[in-house]
Amino acid sequence: MPTITRLSPGSYAGQVDNLAAVLADAVAHGASVGFRDPFGACDAAAWWRTREPAVRDGSLSVWIAEDGAGVVGTVSLALEGKPNGRHRGEVLKLMVHSLARGRGLGRALLDTAERAAAGAGATLLLLDTATGSPAERLYETSGWTRYGIVPDYAADPAGTLEDCSFFYKRFAGEALDRAGAR
Repeated sequence: MPTITRLSPGSYAGQVDNLAAVLADAVAHGASVGFRDPFGACDAAAWWRTREPAVRDGSLSVWIAEDGAGVVGTVSLALEGKPNGRHRGEVLKLMVHSLARGRGLGRALLDTAERAAAGAGATLLLLDTATGSPAERLYETSGWTRYGIVPDYAADPAGTLEDCSFFYKRFAGEALDRAGAR
């Protein structure tokens, strides 16, 4: 199993090209992750660079999964900063390189984000994915609850509109705000 590491603000910029390779691969293989063809590594790197301020200020956590071949997966977690929503977060951009799929890495990355959210005091996580995608099955078998499907929510890389499934997962325990107060 690859090693999963949370990127620090200091290490993030040095991994942008590796993150870009995973994102470009996902789009090239049809993943509906917010981008349309043509989309290459330069486009992907530019998008990841826009995330750097959020990593620096702590509002976004990004993990990478590395094996002997390099970075083969990633997941991000955004915790809500508004006072009325500090109990929740959103799992974003869970992607596994096409050459590393089918080995449980997606589940390991999801578990990592869930543990980090719970450790930060979150009791509710949200995410969305293309309806009927392999990711949808991962979330369903990982204890997530689908709470709705929006038809024609987003276009896939080829431009075809796809339905989107929205999921949540609750964690037991009392939420703590970022300062640790109940």
